[in-house]
Amino acid sequence: MPRVDAIGGSSAGIYVDNRAMVASLFRAIPKDRFGDIKNLFLRIRDELGVPLEIINDGDVTALAGAMSLEDNAVLGVAMGSSEAVGYVDPKGNITGWLNELAFAPVDYNPNGPVDEWSGDKGVGALYFSQQCVFRLASKAGIELPTGVTDAEKLKHVQGYLEEGHEGATNIWRTMGTYLGYALAHYADFYELRHVLILGRCTSGRGGDIILNGANDVLKAEFPDLAHINIQLPDEKSRRVGQSIAAASLPALSK
Repeated sequence: MPRVDAIGGSSAGIYVDNRAMVASLFRAIPKDRFGDIKNLFLRIRDELGVPLEIINDGDVTALAGAMSLEDNAVLGVAMGSSEAVGYVDPKGNITGWLNELAFAPVDYNPNGPVDEWSGDKGVGALYFSQQCVFRLASKAGIELPTGVTDAEKLKHVQGYLEEGHEGATNIWRTMGTYLGYALAHYADFYELRHVLILGRCTSGRGGDIILNGANDVLKAEFPDLAHINIQLPDEKSRRVGQSIAAASLPALSK
């Protein structure tokens, strides 16, 4: 590029005025060093000397969805190593709310699984991410490989899914059912017209299975919410949508 006019980006966690306030992304950073992380993006801005705007990665997902759909009231749910969620309100605004639903409960079973970082039970990160796949794998008769990364473990289980393995298929069916009930819960707090689901857990057959399962739950159990349009991003959005949305964030002086 001949020059950089501005930088817009996204990152997991809670950001206020481009400062990282809370972020599991930096869980390995000691508390006494978190101050270095808190002002990380401000240092980047000052070193490059251009406007910079950083927001939660889920909010950028929702913004990219709104831009692609040309409509608002969009909830973006990314299912990867954790759950990332963002929201664009009916007026097309990113609200700045604390939309880190990875740590909001969706299962109130007192014996539900516990998130190792937050210590909370039944939170979304354990139901809409690769963590859910790993937890259900043994119940589906699939043994996870050892000595490999989590990304490779997920790819291993997805290999069974693509082959039509019934146990693997049931993992993703279960995630779809989870999502349907969770969206009904989320709708208590968000006005929803669209829900965009993406992330590595939605690749291949998995995305359609999750989508269909969530739609089935809404139609059967919550007919008043059956109007919500749940969809996967189109190919263009998968490739560049989020980066374009993020790049549009900084305000440039005329």
